[in-house]
This record gives sequence, C-alpha cells and structure tokens, in this order.
Amino acid sequence: MNEVIVGERVAENRETLRQMLRREQITLTSVKEKGREIGIPKIGGRQKVKAKELAVFTRQFSVMIDAGLPLVQCLEILAQQQENKFFQQVLMQVRQDVEEGSTLAIAMVRHPKVFDQLYANMVEAGETGGILDLILQRLSTFIEKIVKLKRDVISSMIYPAAVILLAVVAVAVIMIVVIPQFQQIFLGLLGPGEQLPLPTRIVVGISNFLAGWGGLAILAVIIGTVVGLRFYYRTPGGRRVLDTVMLKLPIIGGVFRKISIARFSRTLSTLLSSGVPILQSLDITARTAGNVIIEEAIMKVRAGVERGESFVDPLKATEVFPNMVAQMIGIGEQTGALDSMLGKIADFYEAEVDA
Repeated sequence: MNEVIVGERVAENRETLRQMLRREQITLTSVKEKGREIGIPKIGGRQKVKAKELAVFTRQFSVMIDAGLPLVQCLEILAQQQENKFFQQVLMQVRQDVEEGSTLAIAMVRHPKVFDQLYANMVEAGETGGILDLILQRLSTFIEKIVKLKRDVISSMIYPAAVILLAVVAVAVIMIVVIPQFQQIFLGLLGPGEQLPLPTRIVVGISNFLAGWGGLAILAVIIGTVVGLRFYYRTPGGRRVLDTVMLKLPIIGGVFRKISIARFSRTLSTLLSSGVPILQSLDITARTAGNVIIEEAIMKVRAGVERGESFVDPLKATEVFPNMVAQMIGIGEQTGALDSMLGKIADFYEAEVDA
C-alpha cells in the first residue's frame, strides 16, 4: 500500500519540486503554494539589499541562534537595527510569517529579491538538520567571499581602465585643441604652391573631422553600441554569443573564466557541506553561475551525475573547466571530501584573480 506523505519544501516552481521529489522516489500528486513573493510597499529610497548588508545580517543571525535566542526574537532585533528601511520591512514580514507557523526557509523564499534560492535552500537544510547556526555561519562566509571576489575584480580593472581613459582624453585634447593651432603655424611656413607632407595632412584631416561633427558622431556610435549590446544581451541568443565572447577575449577572458570557476567551486562547496543533495546543489549552482556557457556546462555535469557517472568525465567533456579542476574534483570525489576539495579550488582561483 502506498503511503501518503504531507510536507513542505522550498522550490523555485512546481516542476523543480516534482524533480526534487522524484529523486527521492516520491510522486507528487498535489501541491499548494504556501506563499508567493510578498510585495513590500515602496517607502522611498533604494528597494534592494546590498550583499554586504546581507552578510552582516547573516553573521549576526548565526551568533544569536547559537546563543539560544528564539527565531522570532532574533528577527525582530535584527530588523530594528537595520538602517535600510526596505530590508527592515522584509525582515519584519519574515518574522511575522515565522510567528504564524511558517518555516524560516518558506518565509524567506517569498522574498527572492533579498533571499535567493541558494540562501533559502541552505536555510532549509539547516532547519532540517538542526544546525541552522552553522549553516548561517557558512552562508555569511560564502557571501563575504563573493563580495571580496567582486571587489578584487573591480580593483584589478580600475588601473587599466583609468590608463585607457586618460590616453583617450589626451589624444582627444591633442587632436581637437593642439593640432588646429599648429596647423596655422605650419601653413604660415609654407611657400607658394607648397603643401604639408602626407602624414601631416592625414593628422590634420583627422583633427578637423573630430573637431567638427565627427567627434560627436563617434561618441553617438559608441553610446549606441553599448545600449544595443545591453538589449542584445537580454535575448537568449545574444546572451549566449556575448558570454562566449567574454570567455574568449585575450587576457580579460582568462580573468572571467577564473571568476566563474571560483564562483562555481565556492557555491557548490558551500551547498554540499551544508547537506543540500548533490543534484539540487548543481541546479542552484548553475542558476547562479552568471554566464550561460558555464551554466550549460554545469547542467551537463548534473545530467552525467544523475546517470550515475563520475564528476570527472562530464567536467572534461564540457571543455570549460581546466583539467586541473576536473582532476582535483575527481580526487575529492574518490576520497569522500568533495566539498573540501571544491573549497580549495575556490581558494586557488580567488587568489589567482586577486594576484
């Protein structure tokens, strides 16, 4: 006789929930959404929560849970001390839902702009395993490392960007301001029937072009190209093309690949060490990859693992991850320390980006 099971699960949608339960040999017969995203009334100011704010909140939440304070009291205290009014209202709503009997994960998943699927799934794993304080500590560490990675990337790109900008400004000033003044001097030195040398005439011609409508035309083309690429990136085909190009660009492409590998390793390591099932962890990791090519590679790995294959062969087949990464993951898989090995891979590539 088949047993009827009633329970709650955190899932992005019904199909994801169906797949999650199928892997546990459970057939989904009916589902009722306990709550959708709750709209927080606009109260002015920014309607978002910075990663740093979320990391601080998570760290403090972990300490308070470890100290034995009830969930509702923790959420109320943390909400009251938030300077971000939007975040404050979200936390008050989460507190209210928990007080009314909802699990913390269910209450958080209703606010995807603040608590993404990764966050909610890890909280659910912590609640189920009775290690919520430990999970929150890992989450805060994860968020802090991602914030640091982004900061390192920005810092490493500021200098070359500043050099390029200064070079462009210097060339523009020379061509638009300096060259026209020298042009009059050169013309005054020429005798009857003489003309400037060809290289000089070319430089003067470019200067006259930029000083007229040419400079504005070039600026308009640049702005139009940037805006066009942004719209193009929002299309499935455009995102695929641009993400592929980003990974293949000289120098910069290597940096983006290292960032993607570091993010993949850190996310998957954090999820696995928190007790989230491996297939579900790969699903979440793929959705947070930030690059459609990396996302598809992770989903191919997931399909291989679902068929019972080792991590190594699907990883190598994607041609996205270096052999070193595949080999280290293979060792971690064989020794039963996959989460730890992924953490070491993340540390290595984060250090590479920071170098």
